[in-house]
This record gives sequence, structure tokens and C-alpha cells, in this order.
Amino acid sequence: MRLLTFRPRATPGTSDPDGSHGTHGIHGTRGTDGAGGPRLGALLAGDRVADLTALAAAAGADLPPDLPALIRAGEPALATARALADRAAADPASLPVLADVALDAPLRPGKIVGVGLNYVEHVAESHRTLDTGRELPDRPVLFSKPSTAVTGPGGPIRHNADLTEQLDWECELAVVIGAPAFRVAEADAWRHVFGYSIVNDISARDQRRSGQWFFSKGQDSYAPFGPVVVTADEIPDPQRLDLSLRVNGELRQSSNTRHMLFGVARLIADISSGVTLEPGDVIATGSPSGVGAAMVPPRFLRPGDVVEATIEGIGTLANPVIDAR
Repeated sequence: MRLLTFRPRATPGTSDPDGSHGTHGIHGTRGTDGAGGPRLGALLAGDRVADLTALAAAAGADLPPDLPALIRAGEPALATARALADRAAADPASLPVLADVALDAPLRPGKIVGVGLNYVEHVAESHRTLDTGRELPDRPVLFSKPSTAVTGPGGPIRHNADLTEQLDWECELAVVIGAPAFRVAEADAWRHVFGYSIVNDISARDQRRSGQWFFSKGQDSYAPFGPVVVTADEIPDPQRLDLSLRVNGELRQSSNTRHMLFGVARLIADISSGVTLEPGDVIATGSPSGVGAAMVPPRFLRPGDVVEATIEGIGTLANPVIDAR
């Protein structure tokens, strides 16, 4: 199932305060607040959008109001959502198409756990250009991004030239946690996965401080997230997915998740050995090679650029870069 958070598009000529013209990154946690508020939806065949919130109300069905609540409610709520989506799919002509709605980030994670240096070729390019170690890490390299960094599909990536001249991209598979995980064995990790999405791990390379990445990677809008969450049953092997990233249509990254040093199950086991993962938390599983800092000469994002991160079986997450000074 392909779940999303959407709103009717803003009236032409209007925009939201951040300039996103009807797309906000973190509204997906609010539930419904009227006709223009965020709604829980499902993306069906032909890019048709089923309004699960409205369908549940019409059917008198008990459905959580938003994706975080749906995840917490577990399999019974997901089964209700599937039944409503199947009913809507019988009459696709009555449903809006994806282009007619504005997508928010699917949800606002409680926490985002980032993974650094998780692809062999990225380890090599990072050593060459970012002053990291030459050796492959023997355990996952972890950092965090705050939930305030999240922005949704079409939401602007904020380029503040007073803070950075080295704004970089990283296309990453996002793992959405579905059940609490603490001290989970690698063999049991899959039972704690709700689904998968895309995170673009934006980084201000010149704001890494004494080796720490929080401010470099945690600023507002530095975690574009979406466009949908695909439930785990639709992606039986997350270690066989092509992923790529383009800037203004030019290919910058191209790889496959099979090249991860530490796969999804190992990451869940490692993180949960000391940190509880909760429903709705997100693991950004690391970037392949092809970042701007490693290009010769280095190339970084500028206002006016458009970044598109694509992962097989999930979709494309596109975001413009704006001047935020």
C-alpha cells in the first residue's frame, strides 16, 4: 500500500508563508482540520488519490486520522485502510489525480537516525574530499536529524548563504519503524518495519563542527521526505532497489541498495541495542557516491536548482532550492 498525506491545492495566486505554494513539510501529524487541512490518503493505480479520511467517514469506519496514528494502531487499522482503498479503486474516475493535490511529508518522525558512510564508494569519496577515515567502518556510523528539518515533496530546501556555500545532496532509502524496537535481534528486525520512503539528506558541508554533523545536517528543510510511504509487504527486499538523484535533470547519483555496508536489518539491530526505536521513527540508511563535494571541481546546490531523488518502487521526491537569507 502506498500511503500519503495530502491537501487540496492552494487557491491559484496564494502561497504558504514559506513560499511552498500549498506544500508544507510537517503538517502530516495534525489529522484533519477542515476541507483544506491535511488528509490521510492512498496512492492507487494511474496516480489516483483515495481520500481515506473521507472514505472512512462516509462508511462509518474507525480509521486513525493521520499516518502516525495509523502506524501506532497496527495491523487492524492498516487492514481497514486497505479495504477502503480497494473500494475506492473500483471507481478510479471519481478520484483526483496526484497532480491535483498538494503532498505534505507523509509524517513528522519522532526522530530521524542518519547513517553515514554506508556505501563503499561513498566511504572512498568522503575520505578523499571530506576528511573522513579511509577504512570501511566496522559498525554503523550514526547521527541524528531533528524532526524540524523535515520538508515534504515540493517543499523548498532553504539555502542561506550567510551559513553555507557548500549545500550538498544525498539520496537515501528511508525506513519507517512500525513497532517499538529495543534490543532487537537482526533476524527479528523485519517485524519492526512499517514501510519505506525517501529522504534527501541535505548537508551544509562547511558547517561540520569538530567532526560533528548535527548543525551541518539538521537545519530546517535539510530532510526532504516522501512522497509516499510504501508498506513493507510491497517491497519484500529493500536491499535490491535502484536509487538515483538528479539536479536540474543532470544525473549525480546512481546506485543500488545492495551496496550498503550495513543493511536494514543490521541497522535496526545496531541502533536498538541502546536506543528505543518507536513507531513513526525514520532511519535514513545512507548515501551512495556522487555527492557534490566529491565532484571535480566540487559542485553545490544554489537557489533556483531543483533536486530529484528517486528510489525504485517508491517514486521521486522533488524539491526546489530557494534563497533563504
